Amino acid sequence: MAPARTNKRRRVSPPGDAGNDSSRASKETTNDFYSNAAGWDLEQDYERRPRKLGKKDKERTRLPIKTAEGIQAIEEPEAEESDSFLGTDDDDDEEEGEMEMDEDEEESAEEEKPKVPLKLQILQAKEELAKLATLINEDPEEHIGAFKTMAEMVDNGAHVAIQKLALASQAAIFKDVIPGYRIRPLSDADKSAKVSKDVRKLQTFEQSLLASYKRFVQKLTELTKPAKGVTAEVDPGLRSIAINCACNMVISVPHFNFRGDLLKILVNRLARRQVDADFVKCRETLEEVFGKDDDGIVSLEAVRLLSKMMKAKEYRIHESVLNTFLHLRLLSEFSAKGSRDRIDRDSEENTFHGKKPKQKKEFRTKSERKLEKERKIVEKDMSVANALVSHEERDKNQAETLKLVFVVYFKILKEKVPSLMGPVLEGLAKYAHLINQDFFGDLLEALKDLIRHADQVTELGDEEEDTEAGSASRNSHRESLLCITTAFALLQGQEASKAAASLHLDLGFFITHLYRSLYSLSTNPDVEFNPNKSLRLADPEDNNSIPQQSGNKVNFQTPTVLLLRCLQSTLLSRAQGIPPPVRVGSFAKRLMTSSLQVPEKSALATLSLLNQIAKHHASRISSLWHSEERKGDGVFNPYATDVEATNVFAGTVWEGELLRQHYCPQVRDQALDLEKVIMSRK
Repeated sequence: MAPARTNKRRRVSPPGDAGNDSSRASKETTNDFYSNAAGWDLEQDYERRPRKLGKKDKERTRLPIKTAEGIQAIEEPEAEESDSFLGTDDDDDEEEGEMEMDEDEEESAEEEKPKVPLKLQILQAKEELAKLATLINEDPEEHIGAFKTMAEMVDNGAHVAIQKLALASQAAIFKDVIPGYRIRPLSDADKSAKVSKDVRKLQTFEQSLLASYKRFVQKLTELTKPAKGVTAEVDPGLRSIAINCACNMVISVPHFNFRGDLLKILVNRLARRQVDADFVKCRETLEEVFGKDDDGIVSLEAVRLLSKMMKAKEYRIHESVLNTFLHLRLLSEFSAKGSRDRIDRDSEENTFHGKKPKQKKEFRTKSERKLEKERKIVEKDMSVANALVSHEERDKNQAETLKLVFVVYFKILKEKVPSLMGPVLEGLAKYAHLINQDFFGDLLEALKDLIRHADQVTELGDEEEDTEAGSASRNSHRESLLCITTAFALLQGQEASKAAASLHLDLGFFITHLYRSLYSLSTNPDVEFNPNKSLRLADPEDNNSIPQQSGNKVNFQTPTVLLLRCLQSTLLSRAQGIPPPVRVGSFAKRLMTSSLQVPEKSALATLSLLNQIAKHHASRISSLWHSEERKGDGVFNPYATDVEATNVFAGTVWEGELLRQHYCPQVRDQALDLEKVIMSRK
């Protein structure tokens, strides 16, 4: 067996003298090392060494990119390595600069977060809002906190489109969740009172709903306020959405809390004279609220806010705001006039004349009478629970509203705002029968001043004294007719006609002006113009030739209709008594002359009115159609400005011969019918 192989050993220590010299030198070096070690700063040298990670351990701060080959990661550029771990001062400065650059790159990498596309954000917001809406509709009491999440989507500075969606969603959900009664805030005593578990749960839900709705209304108010000073400007689209939400809430839940704050949003928008889609939306909302209000509480609150706003603006508002008052339901049950020929009775009174026949008494046991009594008590409680508004409370609210409306009208008449004269006179003509008799004298004097001013404007060629930008031009003829209509309506309402003698009301001024304006009205090209129905194109060469009247008039009546109303009140109304023959004959003669100039429809309406006059006063005016029955002496004066100075019975109605040759067959028939009535009743 071969012996095992042994490793060759090398000699480490030098042999002989060489070993002694080397040992001696090593001892000296060791002594020098230990003597100089006290002056070394090893920690500082170690601190100055650059910290570098391995290539595999280095952090990646760049995002992957998508290429045609797939998703690839971007490698970081390798930093240049230093020659030695311990460098000079210049090397240290370079290393510090590299460290600062690395820190800047890290900060920029943190800022560059992944951006979600706007379309995807809107889609995610829609899904989130739909999910929250579903949860609230399923169980509002359990998921009432979802309203806070929706509110945060508006407040957290999200995109405008997402804020619009959140506002619209809140408005739609609130309309479904809000109960049909007003929630009363709990006092400290109510919170400390002992109630059942179900009642406490309901109270908690109601207070949470009220707090969420309050936050929603405050946000709408904040978005609709005009920007002032350093306040950031709200996006116009977001402001429009907020106004639409306020309008929808006023129409849908006018009984709920914070109704006044929502009405303030609408009134503040109407205070601006710029007419746009938001302005029209607010105006139509108030008109709808006025038309649907049964108890008059909401109308009273809105009219009070409108009157304060107009006073603060010194009545520099758009005329359509004042037209909203024409939609009010003011004492509608008392607006109908009573009949002079018959007595209106209730249905029960009309059934039986004289004494009611005795009805056979039905026999009931004691238990049945007790049940009937209990049933009546329950019905009484139910009527109270249904919050039926009493007539007295409703009349009180409507009377207060009417007082505010008349204060606004009289203030505008006193200030003589040119652009608001038409709407004020239309309102007075509609509600004149509801005015207190104590104001008749002052109101008639104000109407006379307006007519005189309108005559001056007509003489000057319809030149306006105040030409404000955006204000519609005044129609002097229409204002005069409205003044006359209002003056006659004062005596036709309530029992003013009986008090006319005691009040010494003389309407001769209005009758004279009406007679004097018949010729000018018959030659007016706008006598049948209605801005809601008529099509009127502006003259391309002269924009001032046709007055640009604003559309959407409320209860608008053409000058022809207003003229016929005035004539009917002057010649046929019983409130004025029987007119003298001179007045009837003068008006009949001038109306026949005017019917030759007016358009076809106006001519038919004028002849129809003359037919009614002939049926009542045929014996007084028949001499105008038959010269052999002439009663007057002298010469007829067709240009007289006073009715008494015309000497009408010295002339004849020669216009009838021309009307029988009129181009319109219906006008010819009306003229023949008028002559037949005169012949049959002379």
